[in-house]
Amino acid sequence: MDDYLDGYAHLLAEVSATGRRPTRDELAARRLAGERAAEAGHSLRALVQAHLAAARSAWPLSGASDRTAGVLSAVEQAVDAFAEGHERAQRLAVRQEEAARREFIDDLLYGRSDLGRLAERAKHFGLLLSHAHTVAVAQGPILYTDTDPVTRRVEGALIARFGDRRILLTTKEGRLVCIAPGDQADVLTYFAQQAIAAIGAGRVAIGRPHPGAGGVVHSYEEALGALDLAERMDLAGSVLRASDLLVFPVLTRDRQAMADLVSSVLGPLRKARGGPAPLLETLSVYFDSGCVSAEAARRLRLSVRALTYRLERIHQLTGADPADPMHRYTLQTAAIGARLLDWPATEL
Repeated sequence: MDDYLDGYAHLLAEVSATGRRPTRDELAARRLAGERAAEAGHSLRALVQAHLAAARSAWPLSGASDRTAGVLSAVEQAVDAFAEGHERAQRLAVRQEEAARREFIDDLLYGRSDLGRLAERAKHFGLLLSHAHTVAVAQGPILYTDTDPVTRRVEGALIARFGDRRILLTTKEGRLVCIAPGDQADVLTYFAQQAIAAIGAGRVAIGRPHPGAGGVVHSYEEALGALDLAERMDLAGSVLRASDLLVFPVLTRDRQAMADLVSSVLGPLRKARGGPAPLLETLSVYFDSGCVSAEAARRLRLSVRALTYRLERIHQLTGADPADPMHRYTLQTAAIGARLLDWPATEL
């Protein structure tokens, strides 16, 4: 601690003997000492106490009582300059930490860095990339940043609930992102609850657990894919799990084959009065209702008789009967494909 008081007693002696004020260079030296003390990890409180103790030790140098005000003024200015340097170094360290954190997040979620180096950097942020991790992404009506009140609220709730578990909460492209160990599903479930409560209207998608640094990217992309799918398919529910949606990537893996299926099976619906959209909606709601006519009619705000007429019209146009188990799978797959490909709004 004495290293950071070097020159301080001499400053007090000079002020006491001459009555002068500290020079600009002397105050700059105190700021530099404050910066060095901050970089060494000393607390400001301990440093201030050391300065005051040094001032008391140097007090006999103050001489006549009319010099007392000058000495006390010098103490005040020197300590203030020292604290300013300390705080300046702290602000710089915070900015550097934020920049390093953002760079790490970008590299982690885009997989752009050397995996070995990335794993080493991850330890600084509480992640062990040798283990499996799961990523959850929350999307709301507006874009969020790391300093947004919504982000802070969710982060505070996670810290209060789970303490020092290896969890990383951040934002990316306006979405909240939570990275947690793959065997701690309760963390992401709680994150989803808190995020929905904080953002209001929105969705949370949870990827699957995957090992290694590349696993974080994989889980993150699964979560983003689930959000995109939910928007295109207008899926119900505010919390989506990629593990529950695996059939959709399979269906769209061969886009041309799916487009051919939609065109051949549902293309004839274009001949219907009013176009294919009402009948396509009827099919989708009918299948979503578990093929229960009464429930489908309620959701469509139709009578059961009107629903039955529409189903019969679909049978007439396509040759496939929605009530026939042999035809149902083909029709349902085509209806899902139509939603995925945005047909009939988009030409196939």
